[in-house]
Amino acid sequence: MRDPYTVLGVSRSASEKELKSAYRKLAKANHPDQNKDDPKAQAKFAEISAAYDFLTDAEKRGQYDRGEIDENGQPKFAGFGNGGFGNGFAGASRGARTARGGASANFSAEDILKEFMSGFGGAAGTTRTTRSAGFDPFTGMGGSTGTRSIRGEDANVTVAVKLEDAHKGASVQVHLPTGKTLSVKIPDHVEDGQQIRLKGQGMPSPIGGEPGDAIITVKFEKHSKFRRDGKDLRVDVPITLYEAVLGAKIRVPTLDGSAEITLPAGVDTSKSLRLRGKGLYGDGDLYATLRIELPKGGDPDLESLMRFWRDQKPYNPRD
Repeated sequence: MRDPYTVLGVSRSASEKELKSAYRKLAKANHPDQNKDDPKAQAKFAEISAAYDFLTDAEKRGQYDRGEIDENGQPKFAGFGNGGFGNGFAGASRGARTARGGASANFSAEDILKEFMSGFGGAAGTTRTTRSAGFDPFTGMGGSTGTRSIRGEDANVTVAVKLEDAHKGASVQVHLPTGKTLSVKIPDHVEDGQQIRLKGQGMPSPIGGEPGDAIITVKFEKHSKFRRDGKDLRVDVPITLYEAVLGAKIRVPTLDGSAEITLPAGVDTSKSLRLRGKGLYGDGDLYATLRIELPKGGDPDLESLMRFWRDQKPYNPRD
């Protein structure tokens, strides 16, 4: 960390009230929730919080002002004289006692965050780390210490999913803002717009806290053949004029491949044919709408037959 006074923009004689005021102003302006498009906001916010917590610890601030510890809380060992090695450990130990067990009337950074975070929708991004019996960076000695960390931001990603992949519950490749590419299994019977949470796959914490989560939003791709109506599917099926008149067996596309249906002679193309259980996930149905297609480029014999019908056997389907 840089000089904590410089980070907060206050003088060395700043009062607790001045420290609190400076922190509130900087933390609110640099909070990650207010700067989602600024990747440096998390690191700056973390530095501000660390500087405030450092300077509002009276013992640490005193040691720092006397030159006994540096801005990271590390003891400065000047030698073996009266103000050297022994006093360095003594001063650091006093700081450790104050940080661990001593009561203080100071407001921590977390306390202040709770005051104004209600305007951001909560302080979900601020958490406390667990205690561990390792090296104490503030005393230079072993032992447990309570520190604060900032949880990484959640990474929001929208992934386009083909109907066939959703239908089969296949896996899709998801490219995250962190640079990772993951193979994600699509949940059974997934809905359009449904979100999948991947624990710990979001943005990393700027100061060693837990990473955020990846929030994957499923968006169904527009299909070239099928139109989705909830779990039901609709598809246009082209047929010839003679198939419509004489009847035939034809194959209709489905999400699983195709299915054979029988067209009765003189089939009514104004109605859709229903294939039960051939919709999405087998829960819906497939509706095939028949479309008569004439030969491309025209056909003289067909045109002659149609003139005969028009003149000798006219009928009006619009009556």
